[in-house]
Amino acid sequence: QLAVMPEESIRYHADHNHFSKWLKARTEFWLAHKIRPRRVSEFKSVNDLRDMIISYLRDYRRERQRGSITDFKKEIFDIQGSFARIGGGSLGGKARGLSFVNLLINSSGLQKKFKDVHIHVPPGVILGTDVFDYFVDENNLRHYALSADNDEEITQRFFQADRFPADVVYQLSQFLDLVREPLAVRSSSLLEDSQYHPFAGVYDTYMLPNNHPDSEVRLQQLLNTVKCVYASTFYNRTKDYMNMTTYRLEEEKMAVIIQKMVGVDHENRFYPDFAGVAKSHNFYPVAPQLAKDGIIAVCMGLGKTVVEGGSAVKFSPKYPNHLPQFSSINETLNNTQKSFYALDLRTQAGGTLESYEQLLKPYPLDVAEKDGTLTYVGSTYSPQDHAISNGIARPGQRLVTFAPILKDKIFPLPQILATLLEMGRKGMGMPVEIEFACNITKGKKHPREFAVLQMRPMVLSREIERLNVEKIDERKLICKSDRVLGNGIIDEIYDIVWVDPELFQRAESRKAAQEVYEYNLQLVGQKRPYLLVGVGRWGSMDPWLGIPVKWEQISGARAIIEAGLEDIEVAPSQGSHFFQNITSFMIGYFTASNGQNGAFVDWPWLRGQTPLDSKKYTRHVRLDKPLVVKMNGHQHRGVIFKPGEE
Repeated sequence: QLAVMPEESIRYHADHNHFSKWLKARTEFWLAHKIRPRRVSEFKSVNDLRDMIISYLRDYRRERQRGSITDFKKEIFDIQGSFARIGGGSLGGKARGLSFVNLLINSSGLQKKFKDVHIHVPPGVILGTDVFDYFVDENNLRHYALSADNDEEITQRFFQADRFPADVVYQLSQFLDLVREPLAVRSSSLLEDSQYHPFAGVYDTYMLPNNHPDSEVRLQQLLNTVKCVYASTFYNRTKDYMNMTTYRLEEEKMAVIIQKMVGVDHENRFYPDFAGVAKSHNFYPVAPQLAKDGIIAVCMGLGKTVVEGGSAVKFSPKYPNHLPQFSSINETLNNTQKSFYALDLRTQAGGTLESYEQLLKPYPLDVAEKDGTLTYVGSTYSPQDHAISNGIARPGQRLVTFAPILKDKIFPLPQILATLLEMGRKGMGMPVEIEFACNITKGKKHPREFAVLQMRPMVLSREIERLNVEKIDERKLICKSDRVLGNGIIDEIYDIVWVDPELFQRAESRKAAQEVYEYNLQLVGQKRPYLLVGVGRWGSMDPWLGIPVKWEQISGARAIIEAGLEDIEVAPSQGSHFFQNITSFMIGYFTASNGQNGAFVDWPWLRGQTPLDSKKYTRHVRLDKPLVVKMNGHQHRGVIFKPGEE
């Protein structure tokens, strides 16, 4: 009411300290003491006094609400930092995670540690699961969607449905009155980000330009996008995932998070300077990294590049300058990001899933250089000198290396992520994964910001947590190792390609590599993953230390065993482009050298199997039953069971 109160009334109450007395009577002492010393005579006009009081009240309310989710009210919703709910029911797992990290940020003093960076959770609203129940039941969709097996048809049926709660539609229209920036519409299901089944990547996230001149069109686009998220609850991949858990799809409910996107408009291209994913546990550490040091994958532009497995810069927050994928100039040229994703603000979402896919477009690096964003993450390759220099001041080929951040330290990205990962790990009591986006362009219009888009638990399945290598009968095993990279269970391998150490000759290692390559071609063509077993270092540049295969020569391997040579101990194949592919494709990698710590390969068993095909140094065995590979990513232990022995 202060905004419409007559000036005479404000002056009277201010002269008699009624504002501070009223606040004290309601135990708002901090705010009362802040207003009490101010006098009307200090202000040029009563309206200036009015603005000051309103500003104090707004700032105080914002501070009180930080880290909490309140019911949405247009009058008090702060578009810079509020998180509010619309509709009843649960907020879902992802929203709970965001609420938790919001609370961590605002209660930990993190902002004081990084004073020149605005660390926050992007503001937005959450549609409770009651809205989902209303929509699927009032539009008679539940029974149909549970039994349907065509994703496109499910989506179209959801698009055609039009019954939403009237109060929810009204509140969403009010939200859109306040927010005209691009929006991210994310799933937050009841079971999502649970302690035992994280559901990562099962449901869909959509981006909206939210810039149509007609407010009714903007509202309809938002409602259609919510329908898409609801529809993804019943897609085949969701049903397949549910079948692997103890849950039933009938129990699932979907809340929806609607957030302001993090980014800047560059001539109708909307994107953050960079984005990525950070994990507090690294299943593929490269020395000197340890698993507990965590791993970060970051890319320029929208995080779609990282999420979909594109070229990204990977580093440990403890060793930000240790970049195995950039171990040589040629490796850097091969592994660097070639393009980036941005939201096209000139395109509008239509009534199909394809229209949403068309909103996110790839752009070449010269566009980023024109936008001024490559400055913060770029390096330059000079073909004449065959050298790479930090920054983009010199002419040459542009590369995304993040050298200005990781080497020149223009932004404390490793430090912020290390702090957040540790806070999240302690808060959740387990390793966590964080999705983030950053803008570091300086200036009043675009302050440097680090936004947490999601925090969820990293979960080992309960089967892996119970894996106790010491208690397994070794007669059932092909291999046992305490130097294992990877995590989880692999149970679809029916083929083994192995190099017989009794036949292998180091002088002929290139021929052995060629034989492996020929088997790989056959098995990849047949879409049959296989276990690869050999001696020495796989992918070695030195043929005397192992078998000098390139990645494309073993690309079909789902698990790899690297056994030691009899007379020398060879370090595992870490740090090369070869190893980077093992990491990227999440291959199980076992190092079993010379019986160290009980590690072994059962060579007699392998020799006892009738080969499907034999070459001079290698054998191909096909099994009637699958091998079972089990890897404990926390302890770096693993075993490979013989067929039918698990």
